[in-house]
Amino acid sequence: MTDLSHFDPNSVGNPNNNIFGLPFTEEDARLVIIPVPWEVTVSYNAGTARAPEHVFKASLQVDLFDPELKDAWKQGFFMRPCDKKILMKSDYLRKEAELYINYISEGEEVNDNKFMSKTLREVNAGSVFLNDWVYEQTKDLLDAGKLVGLLGGDHSTPLGFFKAIAQKHGDFGILQIDAHCDLRKAYENFNYSHASIMYNALEEIPQLTKLVQVGVRDYCEEEWDYIALNKERVVTYFDKDIRERQYEGQTWKEIANEIISQLPQTVFISFDIDGLDPKLCPHTGTPVQGGFETEQVFYIFKLLMQSGRKIVGFDLNEVGVSHDEWDENVGARCLFKLCSMLVSCNPA
Repeated sequence: MTDLSHFDPNSVGNPNNNIFGLPFTEEDARLVIIPVPWEVTVSYNAGTARAPEHVFKASLQVDLFDPELKDAWKQGFFMRPCDKKILMKSDYLRKEAELYINYISEGEEVNDNKFMSKTLREVNAGSVFLNDWVYEQTKDLLDAGKLVGLLGGDHSTPLGFFKAIAQKHGDFGILQIDAHCDLRKAYENFNYSHASIMYNALEEIPQLTKLVQVGVRDYCEEEWDYIALNKERVVTYFDKDIRERQYEGQTWKEIANEIISQLPQTVFISFDIDGLDPKLCPHTGTPVQGGFETEQVFYIFKLLMQSGRKIVGFDLNEVGVSHDEWDENVGARCLFKLCSMLVSCNPA
């Protein structure tokens, strides 16, 4: 048991401690954060693979006092060190993927080039490896009675975690905050692309009974059709529709309550930070104009907790790395809110 008698939560964050300057070990922490430094299939800006380390540094500036979730941190948050082997594998495969993406962007046929065909196989094999690694890491922690959060990396990273959650909790729903649907099938022929995470989750995890997407504003016809054909499992609240409903007099409370009503009792939160207004995350992988203020998202989370639903895990992905550390600071504060909610929804 961690002794907090000499820990001052009002003081500056201690860099010799763990995430948010907290003095917990993994053994004593109730919640363990798994960093996943992976961004092999990103199709625009890179940098998110190094976000976990940067968010860790920025977390020392986060005040621990949250009047709505007071003292939640006292249950213990701990972030594991980034696995350098995973980062090195991501860096190598990312360079391979860039060559491949540049090749196909010029209209070339992959089957006509043995090197590109090999590159595609290697990237897809690497993604399978990553999915299995995430599954094993998260499953072991869940089996040990820990609460678990995942910090990416790009949005392809949590698939193995979803599978571990399904095995642990059975049927569940995902609340997805995102600028994108991520419902493309094998985008750019990458089976486990960041743009395919929710398609793969729905296709591979029968226990995922409902996907509720919020803030989407960049999507293709294939995704539009998939949503139309899967209305029982997928509900999408497009950014444009949310704004028009507000222009016409509906309150955010009314819309947020409707969003929550679509979710089952057991909920996983998948938070792609590009769901926020890009002024808050300008260096995210694929920024899109529009989006939420952090307090709008936190308000959904507040109502979700008040509804009595059980939050069983979260991922936070696509945090960019910037020279002024702005993205990382926003990411660290989102991470603290997610951690505090998760422990608060799961009384010890």
